[in-house]
Amino acid sequence: MDTTGTFWMPPANSTIASEVDALFYFILYASIIIFALVVGLSAYFAIKYKRRDGVEAINSKGLDHNVKLEIFWTVVPLILVMIVFVWGFQTYMKINVVPKDAYEIKVTGQKWFWSFDYPEGGNSVNEIVVPVNKPIKLLMDSKDVVHSFFVPEFRVKMDVLPNRYSITWFEATQVGEYNLFCTEFCGKGHSEMVGKVKVVSEEEFEKWSEDLAFSGEGMTLKDFGAKLYVSKACVTCHKIDGTNSTGPPWNNLFGKEEHLSDGTSVIVDENYIRESILNPMAKITAGYQAVMPTFQGILKDKQIDALIAYIKSLQEDKSLIQDESSQEDESLKNE
Repeated sequence: MDTTGTFWMPPANSTIASEVDALFYFILYASIIIFALVVGLSAYFAIKYKRRDGVEAINSKGLDHNVKLEIFWTVVPLILVMIVFVWGFQTYMKINVVPKDAYEIKVTGQKWFWSFDYPEGGNSVNEIVVPVNKPIKLLMDSKDVVHSFFVPEFRVKMDVLPNRYSITWFEATQVGEYNLFCTEFCGKGHSEMVGKVKVVSEEEFEKWSEDLAFSGEGMTLKDFGAKLYVSKACVTCHKIDGTNSTGPPWNNLFGKEEHLSDGTSVIVDENYIRESILNPMAKITAGYQAVMPTFQGILKDKQIDALIAYIKSLQEDKSLIQDESSQEDESLKNE
């Protein structure tokens, strides 16, 4: 665990983080000093020149101003403001001017997960993998409302807007995993819109890139679907232990008669599941909000088939458990 952070700031693990921190601490300490001076001097003068019986008021001597003092308290704050302006502008430009050799990743924010598209053609959900010591350009947009991409350790924060692109960049200096947050309130699942930035060595990244288009080769559809259930963030809204969440639980779902919000009902089969993945607004389950995003263009046909197989296996697995329980009960009776 990286313990190089301070009371005020988390560890600085990008090339720009130290510059952002330096400006932050300059403003912080300058503000503390000015605050202490103003409060301290105010208290001192309030006590020293407190009105007392029999003591002549100071302004009766014609001391209504001091030119040197007025110049001092005008020039010094002006100098401090100009320092902060120039320093802040230089840091702002460094944050917003992307290096020419940056590796570009397309970022899409939607309720309530992040998806990442890489130049090699693959994509990932809620986990972005990048090489260490390499500038990374993020081309970002939103499919629904305003989100905000924030990695505290990198000092990177940028709003992600619908119908337009926003751009930011970072260069990680330490291998490790870092938290990714949405810092713009975007609805009921806002607090669940978290992800990871995984920083790896150049060699690891090259190897990972070769397997980027995760195809599930050598795996059964059910096992492939189980992996996708986690990697594509289905686990965020759909539980497999029977508990309700943002969306209906998946266990014992296949073959069930599902009641819809329009008063009709439908049997959960392969076609219904596929439609729910690609066009989730077509049929809304009663008791749930219409908040599921479309996975059109995010999931390939084989991945959809694998998720369907996984959902079906949850039904089958429950049946097996019930059969095993029945056999155990029968054996106990025989005993």
